Parts: sequence; structure tokens; C-alpha cells
Amino acid sequence: MSAQLWIPFAIATLAFACMPGPAILYMTSQTLAHGRRAGLRAALGIHLGCYAHIAAATCGLSTLLHAAPMAFDVMRLAGAGYLIWLGGAMLTKRTPDLGEGASKQPGVLRDSVVVEVLNPKTGLFFLTFLPQFVDVSGSAPVWLQFLLLGSFVNLVFSLVDVAAVLGASLLIGPLSAPGLQRLVPRVSGSILIGLGCVLMLQSGLPAL
Repeated sequence: MSAQLWIPFAIATLAFACMPGPAILYMTSQTLAHGRRAGLRAALGIHLGCYAHIAAATCGLSTLLHAAPMAFDVMRLAGAGYLIWLGGAMLTKRTPDLGEGASKQPGVLRDSVVVEVLNPKTGLFFLTFLPQFVDVSGSAPVWLQFLLLGSFVNLVFSLVDVAAVLGASLLIGPLSAPGLQRLVPRVSGSILIGLGCVLMLQSGLPAL
């Protein structure tokens, strides 16, 4: 890619990365509820899950998803339902020590991968954003350009996500009082449930 494309591509990528979205909200909730290590595992899970969308977009599967609104809604409903389930688990589980981190939360990485894979908006983002910077007359094949650009975007997004997790972890100390330790997971779980309900409403399906 020429410098004339790299500069706007990098600026646009950074701008999108800094926009607060469901992923940052999810990782912040995990950090406040279970500690910094859990938040970092959540960020890693989101990062790994994003590669599924990069691969799908590279192979043209995101085009099929865009042409099949029913599939889009089914994936969105599944992802929203999973977020609600995770939020409900936060509300009902034993309150963890905020200093324990992810050592007692082994499923955070797995859950984060599932949350990201079931987010169809990520696939559509790559489908609509990356083609603007692909040079069909370039020496590299289009699929390779798509893959490299998608990996670069994912890396930038992940760096911003880690910064958000570290920022949220600074609040753990002030929130370590026994009363607040019981409150934080409940607030975090409520945020995830609310996020899932919003996604359900956006899909045009009634929230259960």
C-alpha cells in the first residue's frame, strides 16, 4: 500500500479503535468483576475471536452473511443471548475477590472468544472497511492484502483494549471494600445483560 493510503488507513483504524463499543464495555465489566488478569484474558479472547471474522471476510463469507439478513439476525440473537447468560452468571455466582484475578475464572478466555465470534457486526465492519484500502492492481493478491490489513486493524484494536483494561484495573483498589466487592459483579453483570438486551432490540426481535 502506498503512503497515500497508509496514512488515512492508520488514522481511520485508530479512530475506530478509540470509539467505545460493546467489546470495551465487556472487557471493562470483566476487569471490574474479576480483576486485571481476567480483563486481559477477555481482551485476548476478543482478539482471537476477531481472527474468525478476518478469515471469514477474506474468504468472502461475510458477503454471504450480508446477503442473508436472516443469518445476520440469528447470529446477533445468539451473541446477545450469550451476553445475557454471562451477565446472569455474574449475578448468581459467589462474589470473587477483586484481587484474585483470572485464576478462579478459567472460562473468561473461552467466553470472550465466543462473544466475539457471535458478533456479526465485526464481520460486516471488516467487509465494508478494508476493501477501501485494497489495491486490486498491487503485486500482492487481494486475499493476502485483506488478511494483512485485517490483522493490522485487529492488533491496533487489541492495544486499545488492553489500555482500557489497565485503566479499569486502576479502579479495583478503590472498589475493594467488602460492600463494593458485592456490588461490582452485580453492576457488571447488569451491564452485560443490558448490552445483550440492546443487541436483541437492534435485531428487531423482542428481548426475552
